[in-house]
Amino acid sequence: MKRIENLIIEFSDFIWGTPLLILLLGGGFFFMMYSRLMPFRYIAHAVDILRGKYDDPDEAGQINHFQALSTALAATVGMGNISGVAVAITAGGPGAIFWMWVSAALGVSTKFFTGTLAVMFRGKDDRGEVQGGPMYIITEGLGKRWKPMAVFFAVAAMFAVFPVFQSNQLTQVFRDIVLSPNGIHTGFTSDLVTGIVIAICMSVVIFGGIKRIGKVTAGIVPFMVLLYVLVVLYIIFSHTDQLWDAIVLIFTDAFEAEAVLGGAVGIIIITGIKRAAFSNEAGIGTAPLAHGAAKTNEPVREGLVAMLGPIVDTLIVCTMTALAILVTGVWQTSDADGITLTALAFEKAIPVYGPYILILCVLFFALSTLFTFPYYGNKCASYLFGTRSKNIYNTLSVISAVVAAVVSIDVVIAFIDSAYALMAFPNMIAAIILAPHVKRATVSYFSRLKAERKKT
Repeated sequence: MKRIENLIIEFSDFIWGTPLLILLLGGGFFFMMYSRLMPFRYIAHAVDILRGKYDDPDEAGQINHFQALSTALAATVGMGNISGVAVAITAGGPGAIFWMWVSAALGVSTKFFTGTLAVMFRGKDDRGEVQGGPMYIITEGLGKRWKPMAVFFAVAAMFAVFPVFQSNQLTQVFRDIVLSPNGIHTGFTSDLVTGIVIAICMSVVIFGGIKRIGKVTAGIVPFMVLLYVLVVLYIIFSHTDQLWDAIVLIFTDAFEAEAVLGGAVGIIIITGIKRAAFSNEAGIGTAPLAHGAAKTNEPVREGLVAMLGPIVDTLIVCTMTALAILVTGVWQTSDADGITLTALAFEKAIPVYGPYILILCVLFFALSTLFTFPYYGNKCASYLFGTRSKNIYNTLSVISAVVAAVVSIDVVIAFIDSAYALMAFPNMIAAIILAPHVKRATVSYFSRLKAERKKT
C-alpha cells in the first residue's frame, strides 16, 4: 500500500512539469491577448447576466445562469480555498499565493473561452437531452475523429471529481477540532464513521440530478461565501499591524523563495499553479460541465458568467484565507498542514469560538463540492457508457468519500493533482484550436449588444 501511495505522489510530481505549466499559463496568456482583453471590459455586463436580466426559460439548457455559476463555484469555492491555500503556504511559502494570483488572472480569460465553448458546442446524450462539457466541445467542435481525446478527458475527469479531498479534509477538521479536544478517541474507526456520515449526506442530494443540485447550491453558495468572507475580514483587520508586512511578503517571497527549503523559485511557481488549478480549475475542464447546462442560446453570455469564477474564488476568497494565515503567524509557529493550519489561524484570532466557526464554513464549503463533483463525474460516465450509468457512478463517488476519510492527505492531493493534469491537456488543446470560433462570436455578440443599446 505504501508503494502504491509513493507511485501516486511520484506521478503527480512528474505530470506537473514544464509542458503543463506552459499549457496553462501560456494558454491563458494567449486567450487574454487574442481577445484583446475584451471580456475584462464587460464585467458589469456579466453581473447583469448573472442577475437574470437576460434569462429566457424557453432557451435550451437545464438551469439558469446564476445556478450554473453557483454549481461551478460550489465545486471550486470549497476546500481548495480553505485547506488548499494552507497547503500552498506550507509547501511553497507565502510566495505561492502570488503565483495563484497570476494563474487566476490568466484563468479569467481561459474561463471565458471554455465557458463560451461549453454552450457553443453542446451535444446530446442517449436520451436526446442537451449536454455540455469538454468531451462535447471536442467531438462537436473538432469532429468525430477527435473522439479518442474526448474519451481520454472523460475517463480522467471521472477520477478527478471523486470528492476525496473534501471528504478527507472534512474528516480531519472534525477529528482535530471536535473529537480530540473533547477527549474522544480518534483513529481509523472514528474516521470511517465520519466518512459514512458524509456519504449519506451526499446521497440525499446527488441522486436527485442537476436540477436539485442547482437549487441547493444556489441557496448555499452565496451564504457560505458571505459568512466566510465576513469572518476572515474580522481576522485580517484585527491584525492590521501585520497586514502590510503579509502583503509585501507574498510579493517578495514569490521571487526570493526564502520561505522554501532550498530557496527554489520553481517550487513556489509550481505549487501556486497547482493550488490555483485545484481552487478555480481554469483550464482543467470541470466548470464547462456546469456552464454547458445553462439555459441560453448565446454562448458568449455564459462565457462572461464563467469568467467571474476565478475572480470570486481565487482573487477574493483564497487571498483572504492566505492573509488570515499570514497575519496571525501560525504558518511559522506550527507544523500543521491543510485545514488544521487554517483552524489554528481562526483559533488564534477568535479564541474558543474560532475553530467552530471554521467548522461551520467548512461544512458548507465541503458539502457544496460534494454535491457538485458527482454531477460532473456522472456526466462524463453518461458520455462514455450512457445515462443508465449515472447511479452506478454516483454510488462509486459515495464510496470514494468513505475511502478518502481514512487515507493520508498527501496521497489524496497527489491523486487529484494527477487527474487534473491529465484533464488539462485535452481541454486546453481543444480550446486553443477552437478559439477563433469564440472570437467571432464575441465580436458579433458585442456588436449586437451595442446596436440594441443605441436603440434604447
